[in-house]
Amino acid sequence: MTLLVKERGRLPLGFGGASISGEGAGYGFGDITENSALYLLKEAKELGIRIFDTAPIYGFGLSEQRIGKAFKSCREDVFIISKSGVTWHENKRVDMSNDPAVTGKMLEQSLRDLNTDYIDLFMIHWPDAKVDIRKPVEVLAKAKEQGKIKHIGLCNTHIEDLTKAAEVAKIEAVQNQLNLFERDALGLFDYLKEKKISFMSWGTLDKGILTGRVDRDRKFDKSDCRSWAPWWKEMDKESRFKAMEKINPLLKVSGHNGLELALGHNLSYTEVSLLLCGARNSEQLNGLVKALEHLPGEELMNKVKEIVSEH
Repeated sequence: MTLLVKERGRLPLGFGGASISGEGAGYGFGDITENSALYLLKEAKELGIRIFDTAPIYGFGLSEQRIGKAFKSCREDVFIISKSGVTWHENKRVDMSNDPAVTGKMLEQSLRDLNTDYIDLFMIHWPDAKVDIRKPVEVLAKAKEQGKIKHIGLCNTHIEDLTKAAEVAKIEAVQNQLNLFERDALGLFDYLKEKKISFMSWGTLDKGILTGRVDRDRKFDKSDCRSWAPWWKEMDKESRFKAMEKINPLLKVSGHNGLELALGHNLSYTEVSLLLCGARNSEQLNGLVKALEHLPGEELMNKVKEIVSEH
């Protein structure tokens, strides 16, 4: 049994913490009051979600702070993930660095912001071509010995870095993007299975394209990173919209929806231990849990994949 299967409880869902910190800037998806965020986090726990994923760049620390407040009185009941590597300057200009000194500094700040003595899983957020991955992993290995973190993982990673990192410490989890339109992570699965490393997907809903919440006409608030982020503006969304125009009628006939399709696609791979999904209100949160009970079958999934391959 891999780490995340053991820790997730009955639901293969993890709460994506970028959804609760948009007004803090950085990587977020719109305004949400602190009271609403805390209520949502506690509701997620009551629904059976045990794993909560965050990072300093989500709201420039705001996501971590809210998760810390929500679970201060029941810290042992939740499994918290955070990361190092994506930091920022006083003028809020984002920077990416896996320099070991930065890694150590970010870990200490995350412990403070989360108001906790330890972080269950601490991950290096992105590869850094200027820094050998083994150097920041050495920092995390020492922190693990000190009890500041319990497990070490890599995000948005590749085989070369995984192999190097394993020379220094046990890597127990990987977090990469995976959805119907973004499938590069599948190339890691043989390695992860061999090494018994857990895999969790981010971008599970493709930022709302798969569920239909995002279409050609969708406008975004300034506190939503999709209103300004270069990666969003440069992404070929049109081919995905066209594919969904063909997929949605198939879903309707079969009694399914885009949310069920998105979750079902990722869970069709046995290597996937956990789906990270953000929610901004109770309706979205309960919809995620309900969708797990009605996932598409193999025949429909194959038809959908065929349509995607044509676009």
